[in-house]
Amino acid sequence: MKFTGRCWKFGDNIPTDRLVKSKYVLEPMEEIVKHVLEDLNPEFPRSVQPGDIVIAGRHFGQSSGRAIATKALQATGIGCVVADTFARTFYRNCFEIGLPALAVDGVTGLVSDGDEVSVDISSGEFRNLTTGAVRTSPAAPDFLLQMLEAGGLIKLAAAQPGLFE
Repeated sequence: MKFTGRCWKFGDNIPTDRLVKSKYVLEPMEEIVKHVLEDLNPEFPRSVQPGDIVIAGRHFGQSSGRAIATKALQATGIGCVVADTFARTFYRNCFEIGLPALAVDGVTGLVSDGDEVSVDISSGEFRNLTTGAVRTSPAAPDFLLQMLEAGGLIKLAAAQPGLFE
C-alpha cells in the first residue's frame, strides 16, 4: 500500500463532472481517459504516467456520485489519489474499485505540481520527497484497506466462500 510518484496538484471543490465531462460518460474508457481533468490541466490526460499521484484540495469528487469518475481516474494509471478532504461517495467509490485514496488535511500546502511524493495508505503517511515535508493522517478503516488489497469490492466479495450461495 505504498506509492511513490510525480504529483499532479489540483485545487478545491472539484466535482466529478470536472473529472469526466458528461458528454464522455457513454464513450469507451479508452476515449474517456483522454479527457480526465482536461479542463483543469490540459497536460494531465496527455502526460500522466503510471504511478503518478493526484493531489487535490477540499471536497474532491463532490457533486454526483457517478462511479465513472473514479474508474476514469484509475484508468489513467495513477498510483493513488490524496486530497485534503473527499466527497464521501467519491471516497467510497475509490475503495470499491480498488483505487487507493488518502485524506491528508492540508496536503495541497505541502506540494507543488511535479514534486516527487510518497504515500503509505496503510499507515496514513504522506511524504514530499522533493521538499522533505511529512504529514500523517489516520489510515482508512480496515474493511476499506481489505477492499484495496483485494482489488475492489467485487473481488473481495468473490473471495468470500459461500457469500453468493
